[in-house]
Amino acid sequence: MLLKSKEDDGLVEINEVSDLIDPFKEEVMVQVQEGQNEQPPEPVKKSDLVFPSGEALPLCWLDSNYKLKSN
Repeated sequence: MLLKSKEDDGLVEINEVSDLIDPFKEEVMVQVQEGQNEQPPEPVKKSDLVFPSGEALPLCWLDSNYKLKSN
């Protein structure tokens, strides 16, 4: 799955989608999609990522208490 970094608008590939949707994990391992050579995996905070369209990630992927805050 490809997402975009808020910092530099570069695309990153998520290594484990299950980590992305887990609200208890603050970071995911990604590979920056830059250049011709495959980049080594690196941790990135989920709060620093958005969909390629610029849309924010769902709150339920970022915050384990999202239901408590919506009331």
